[in-house]
Amino acid sequence: MNKRINLVDRYGRYHDYLRISVTDRCNLRCHYCVPDGQHQCMDYSKILTDEEILKIVKVGSELGVRKIRITGGEPLLRKNLPQLISGIKSNSNIEDIALTTNGVFLSKYGRELKEAGLDRVNISLDSLNENKFSYITRDGSLDQVLDGIQTAIDLGFHPVKLNVVLMKDFNLDEVEEFLRWSIREPIEIRFIEYMPIGTDNTIWSNQYQSLEIVEEIAKGIRPYHLLNKQNVTGPAQQYSFENGVGKFGLIHPISCNFCDNCNRLRLTADGYLKPCLFWQDEVSLKQFIDNEEQLINAFKKALFIKPERHKMGEDSFENGNPTTRVMSAIGG
Repeated sequence: MNKRINLVDRYGRYHDYLRISVTDRCNLRCHYCVPDGQHQCMDYSKILTDEEILKIVKVGSELGVRKIRITGGEPLLRKNLPQLISGIKSNSNIEDIALTTNGVFLSKYGRELKEAGLDRVNISLDSLNENKFSYITRDGSLDQVLDGIQTAIDLGFHPVKLNVVLMKDFNLDEVEEFLRWSIREPIEIRFIEYMPIGTDNTIWSNQYQSLEIVEEIAKGIRPYHLLNKQNVTGPAQQYSFENGVGKFGLIHPISCNFCDNCNRLRLTADGYLKPCLFWQDEVSLKQFIDNEEQLINAFKKALFIKPERHKMGEDSFENGNPTTRVMSAIGG
């Protein structure tokens, strides 16, 4: 039997990508991730153990999961993360392991993560201005993140992606500087539309900015071209400037959603499988951790309840409720 068929949802979408939140804790308190500035962290007893995560990965890989992304909170706050990555890497079905981090601790742990088998890193960075960075992260250090980025480049992680959430009154004036950075350095700058996850819709709508402005600014810098989609993974439209070393990408979850091609499931730190980032629906895995058949059934249930699309940015919802978890509790 081809077990991969088990990870096809009602709309014919194959799922080979599992995002795993290993903690809901973070050393930063970014405004869009923690809207009220206070982390409401769950008790440690509720967090999946390494052994539990590896059991879930094993079952998922037998059903067709080939790519893993480690997220948080801030995943580098999790004790012995390199050992967990090594354990995942030992699964012969897993072809790629990536990490999303705020970058603060990357210069300290980067080499250990590389040696454990980590393939790629995404680093969240919404401003190159020290004062604005401190504001959006509530007292984070830009220099630490820049050191982490350089460490990732020096260690040979490829690609090194920088996630920039675009916000109307915050960082539009920095788009050109980010774009020019992609010309000079072997990095991919990914501009992401601000999403209404766990935040007041009015706050979101006041700061939402479509990404058309990025393309307009790019045109004023130098010629650029769209990369062949066959060479691109994930939801980003990727571009490269003429004679540029790096790339830049656009991710439009609101203005041009990519639900038709969604291939991902999300595992929360407390053991729930979320078929969609936006909706409240979740399936518990933790209670079935020692029963492989039940875990398989839980994966199947998550695929069955996965909706055709999210409805981010809409004023009303039918047949569903948006998630009440904030982004730091989901893993993005």
